[in-house]
Amino acid sequence: MLSYNLKEVALRLKSLRDLMGVSVKEMAKATDVKESEYEIYEKGEKDFTFNFLYNCANVLGCNITELITGDSAKLNHFAVTRKGEGMPILRDNGFNYMHLAYNMRDRKAEPFVVTIPYSKELENKPIETSMHNGQEMDYVLEGTLKVSIDGHIVELNKGDTIYYNSEKPHGLIAVGGKDVKIIAVVMN
Repeated sequence: MLSYNLKEVALRLKSLRDLMGVSVKEMAKATDVKESEYEIYEKGEKDFTFNFLYNCANVLGCNITELITGDSAKLNHFAVTRKGEGMPILRDNGFNYMHLAYNMRDRKAEPFVVTIPYSKELENKPIETSMHNGQEMDYVLEGTLKVSIDGHIVELNKGDTIYYNSEKPHGLIAVGGKDVKIIAVVMN
């Protein structure tokens, strides 16, 4: 399993932003955070969320793999990722993302296995949402997933799939007392 150094990713993010001539204000707007919070990310003092890195990569004209590892993906024709050998990327609200095609060049999509921890506290609160460019498909492997998309609430069980415009506010939580595992495919 690959891992990443938070400070190195933050340094790459700052260097690439400077190189591209993008201001902190522009990046904060694109990542939907305050300028002061963006600067904390860029100093490597806070771990990145999926949406944050995805939106940074889009603004800076690179992909998540390049931003995290500093290397370009190398494979042209196909990529095999063995069980447990994907690239862990982010821990957003306890979510664990495992990138399944980090080594494939010119990807049209970002495929992940995502584990969403159950929280009794979150089950009874409004679902926190975020947005990013593109579309997304989520397929439930285990558990019960509660999804909010642009104010609509849907519950999905093992074997169910949802496909949506990720430019609309959306959020996911595990319900029913158990963690949820999904395959998420994000397309720009």
